[in-house]
Amino acid sequence: MTGTTVLKTSESSWNECLSIIKDNIPEQSFKTWFQPIKPLKLEEKNLTIQVPSQFFYEWLEEHYVDLLRKTLKSVLGIGSRLEYNIIVENGQAGSSPYTVNMPTNNTGKNDNIGVTMPLNLGGTIKNPFIIPGLRKVNIESNLNPSYTFDNFIEGDCNRLARSAGFAVASKPGGTSFNPLMVFGGVGLGKTHIVQAIGNQIKMNNRNKVVLYVSAEKFMSQFVDSVRNTTTNDFVNFYNYVDVLIMDDVQFFSGRGKTQEIFFQIFNQLHQTGKQIILTSDRPPKDMKDIEERLLTRFKWGLSADLQTPDLDTRIAILEQKMYSDGITIPQDVVEYVAHNISNNIRELEGALISLLAQSSMNRKEIDIDLAKQMMKNFIKNSSKEISIELIQKLVCDYFNIAVDLVKSKTRKREVVQARQISMYFAKDMTKASLKSIGSHFGNRDHSTVIHACQTVNDLMDTDKRFRADVEELNKRIKISTL
Repeated sequence: MTGTTVLKTSESSWNECLSIIKDNIPEQSFKTWFQPIKPLKLEEKNLTIQVPSQFFYEWLEEHYVDLLRKTLKSVLGIGSRLEYNIIVENGQAGSSPYTVNMPTNNTGKNDNIGVTMPLNLGGTIKNPFIIPGLRKVNIESNLNPSYTFDNFIEGDCNRLARSAGFAVASKPGGTSFNPLMVFGGVGLGKTHIVQAIGNQIKMNNRNKVVLYVSAEKFMSQFVDSVRNTTTNDFVNFYNYVDVLIMDDVQFFSGRGKTQEIFFQIFNQLHQTGKQIILTSDRPPKDMKDIEERLLTRFKWGLSADLQTPDLDTRIAILEQKMYSDGITIPQDVVEYVAHNISNNIRELEGALISLLAQSSMNRKEIDIDLAKQMMKNFIKNSSKEISIELIQKLVCDYFNIAVDLVKSKTRKREVVQARQISMYFAKDMTKASLKSIGSHFGNRDHSTVIHACQTVNDLMDTDKRFRADVEELNKRIKISTL
């Protein structure tokens, strides 16, 4: 008699959960992270919800797992469980997206989320990625589906690598970019771009066996194969792969046996037209303690470097991140963060997440004051004095010329313009004398500085484009010193 009154559905249960969650987090966080979720099914006390991406899943598990667990217990009782259904777009027209079910957990992240493709390796070859004791033989790409070309922001700093990567993705093993070596400093997007290549290849041809593996994982597997006398299986497994993406090959340094086995695998893959993609924190010529024959092969294809992104690219990266995560932040805050974190994209995105977390936990609106407080954890000095050197750097970065040129005697139009604008701001924003300003620009005299300032003022009155450039630079200099 009472059974119908207590019968719960996935939708009613989730609505009860939402009413509790809404009272415990800021409204903006609720709209961003919980409104897009869809309840799918309820079996006994197991509730399955669908989230739009792996990033979404990781964010919930990292930031709201305790709240979810307590809420579910309150709604469904002791022993209740939550399972995520993660959407993974496959890029095939007319096909439904893949979905991957993941239970909730305490750690919050699972680095191997992906679509498992059954694969017949034949014989008794063992897959080093499979846990011993499992009957099913699979090979997973180990790719993060959120790394795509669509959300990789292109700029002068990475254009070569992105263009070459897209060419490889369109015709793996069929271009002269084999191997493709992508190198650059920490946090500049190496892993993103090589995984984007792998994801694009999987979209274009699901039959291709694509494998992403770190050099450290490869070395660990090799050691295990030696210990278990299964080295032949190990080599045969890697030779089966159509596209091998090896991350951080600089860690092969000094590992003679590992280099030897990778040399064998490299040769076999290359000779059979398979695609090899490598990343490193330095170009091949700067790698130490790696055999010359292996370095030579690293240089066979194309080595493309990732450089530090310029300001416009950094702003674009933040804006894209905000768009994909459903976040709205004032433009002045975005520019402030982009100005103050210039060397590392990972830190740039980390600052954005930290800013969002500060806002959520403290229930404060995101503004420039909150950004200043948060940025103390990312930069050593959040308040810079305006100096002539800073002005020179910002102006030259804006016009994409070397600082040394504004100090030289060259009379090229673009250099003269940058020099005059720099002098104009130096006079306006610093306490330096005209003589001191002139000394910073190749020991020019005070009359040259006066002439430069007058020229800038005149052009601002008559040239709209010039005035817009000066106004933008004025804004950037002020933001950079907040």
